[in-house]
Amino acid sequence: MIVMINGAYGAGKTTVASRLVASIPNSMLFDPEEVGFMLRRIIPEEIRQREEKTDNFQDLELWKVLTVKVAGLLKMTYGKHLIVPMTIIHKEYFSYIFNGFKELDEQTCHFCLIANQETLCERLRRRGEAEGNWCYRQIPTCVEAYQDTCFEEKIMTDGVPVEEIVDYVRKRIDVLARTAERVLD
Repeated sequence: MIVMINGAYGAGKTTVASRLVASIPNSMLFDPEEVGFMLRRIIPEEIRQREEKTDNFQDLELWKVLTVKVAGLLKMTYGKHLIVPMTIIHKEYFSYIFNGFKELDEQTCHFCLIANQETLCERLRRRGEAEGNWCYRQIPTCVEAYQDTCFEEKIMTDGVPVEEIVDYVRKRIDVLARTAERVLD
């Protein structure tokens, strides 16, 4: 199983993903941000393609390719379920990764944690982010992007305790797993 936990910065992805790893046997965290950090360090600006010369490592063509490949290698090597927190708003990148994950494991699901802009900003402040930094600047774009139906299943996190969100995701995963089993029968 691969569980994508998507959402804006401050939506609670990492917290929810960490709690899911603790509560789902035989699972591990895979954060594609680490792939992005690696690529940003090893691909010099001067050799990047024109469309890759942005402040977002997700625009590096290899990011989405390696995200799927690394997920496949992790599953093959360690045989674990993957819990994948990420902020991904580009529909094309999302489709590539989601479909790539589905090819690796038919039991791939996506949850998009959403919150209003004020909540997201407050959460970033509480975690010590410098006001106006890159994460803050992405919030309006994320809030707008996540209105698209391709980012289903949405979970509103405003005023909802983390335990309730984790509980909800666990129940939905169980339902999806039972549905998949019936399809295979």
